[in-house]
Amino acid sequence: MFAEAIEEILKDKCTPAAVRAIEAGGSPAALWNAVADAGFLELLTPEDQGGAMLPLDELFPVLTTLGAYAMPVPLAQSIAARALLAGRADIPAGMLTLAPALRRTEDGRLTCPFVPFGVIADHVVAQDGDQILVLPAKDALRTSTGVHGSLVATMAWQATPETPRTTAAAGSLEEWGAALHAALLAGAMRRVFDMTLQYANDRSQFGKSIGKFQAIQHQISVMAEHVAAALISAEAAFQGDTRMPAALASAIAKSRTSEAAVLVASISHAVHGAIGVTEEYDLQLLTRRLHEWRTAHGSEAYWNRIVGQRVLESGQDRIVDFIRSASM
Repeated sequence: MFAEAIEEILKDKCTPAAVRAIEAGGSPAALWNAVADAGFLELLTPEDQGGAMLPLDELFPVLTTLGAYAMPVPLAQSIAARALLAGRADIPAGMLTLAPALRRTEDGRLTCPFVPFGVIADHVVAQDGDQILVLPAKDALRTSTGVHGSLVATMAWQATPETPRTTAAAGSLEEWGAALHAALLAGAMRRVFDMTLQYANDRSQFGKSIGKFQAIQHQISVMAEHVAAALISAEAAFQGDTRMPAALASAIAKSRTSEAAVLVASISHAVHGAIGVTEEYDLQLLTRRLHEWRTAHGSEAYWNRIVGQRVLESGQDRIVDFIRSASM
């Protein structure tokens, strides 16, 4: 229900033209206000606080829908941030995003590297040990990546700001960052697959659609396998009756989706040929996000080490037994 409702808004407000405009420095207000005014920021907020208290498994299709539309504002991050800050009376309004890491220097400065949507966010939610900090973006020095269309920025505060903080379980923000980006990746990959399959059926060469050629069929079949695996692994992170994605399931989800993102992007561009990299064609709006979200909150190399350590500690002889026990 919620996924269908937000898609109706995105069809009108999150068009490819709107995404390009925001990437080029245009105001995100129209899109942000549309989703905020519809109540989507409060999907995980308890009902007695005016929210929907949505179970995690019902949040998952909402996040994949955002990924499919190459969402250029931090709605997914804001939903998670408000869940992390639940119960506080002073949760700030506006766009919240999650910092992948926080570093302190000896002179008291704070740095959050490569913050998703750091260019446009109003506040950054960062984990500092067992505490969650809410840092005002207006006071930060923002350094963009320089990558075309990217809204990622490294953010630095010259002195430790007076900022709201709350206690949180160790690793809670990291788990949210991994799980929600896995869901965004899965949704974007599914959309990229649909576009690639449609193009292969529509594009003709030597009197027949290129999708009839065995070499193209093989590539699309491999792509389909990875998209399906990505969707399954991402969905597994949003199971159970907890209010937060499980640590191991989130690690596996981010590892698998990040690994698939590179292959899905490369096959889609190989099948599309030269048209796929043009500014006018919408494929690049999604494949650029595949590469960006792949590294957000840790790439597969980072999460593979964590999953591998858990495998070694489990004592399981076979990886399939480990996966079964981890998903129970």
